[in-house]
Amino acid sequence: MRQELLSLPKTLADDVARNLVMVARLIDEDPEEAYAYSRIALRLASRVAAVREAAGFAAYANQKYSEALAEFRAARRMTGSADLWPVMADCERGMGRPERALAMAGEPEVRRLDKAGQVEMRLVAAGARRDMDQLDAAIVTLQSPELASNSVQPWTARLRYAYADALLAAGREDEAREWFAKAAESDKDGATDASDRLAELDGVEFVDALDDSEEIEETGATADAGAGTAASGTDSDQASEAEAKSADVETGESSSPAEAGEPRENGSDQG
Repeated sequence: MRQELLSLPKTLADDVARNLVMVARLIDEDPEEAYAYSRIALRLASRVAAVREAAGFAAYANQKYSEALAEFRAARRMTGSADLWPVMADCERGMGRPERALAMAGEPEVRRLDKAGQVEMRLVAAGARRDMDQLDAAIVTLQSPELASNSVQPWTARLRYAYADALLAAGREDEAREWFAKAAESDKDGATDASDRLAELDGVEFVDALDDSEEIEETGATADAGAGTAASGTDSDQASEAEAKSADVETGESSSPAEAGEPRENGSDQG
């Protein structure tokens, strides 16, 4: 990319480079913002292959498949490279044309791809088969030396995951479980949710411990508040009773019914 930017005036090259850096930085976390930066770079230097490629990936990340395909084709014309062939085929899938993706899987360009590119092309072709409800064909498409290999490569987890998912869609649950386990074992970077799919097949349910903790704390707080109210009520009753007794003593009256019925020993009661 640096070599391509050297063809531009320095100030313009710096501006384009800054926008391309932002595309690369944001494309996974904020694809919409990455797309906005790619459009700026495209306006500044549309004749630079790296810019067209970055614009293509930004559009692809936002599911703008027609636009992405146009940018990838432009980049390929400029460079003559076949590296973008698999993602171009996947754009065809995204546009609802899986048969075109399958046709691309049989083109001579595939033989020019490196091992990673060939595996990617296999994944796209299998996806196209599934788009066409050809599950058995999708499973056969994924069966390859790369799938059977015990060595772990950058594409291993995704290849195993796709195979497991196709097996499960075909109703072959036991085999699917085995391959989800293999995918999880090889997925050190968390590129797939193989572990979650495996747990789901095993009937494991995850409970959010934080929610339970908050519920327990809330219940405890309510109970404490209730106990505090009850205690306050008891104290209040006791205070009222004490005040009543004190008033009886001062007036010489008794709060006891039996005592109230006794005759008084004053002048009015004597003969």
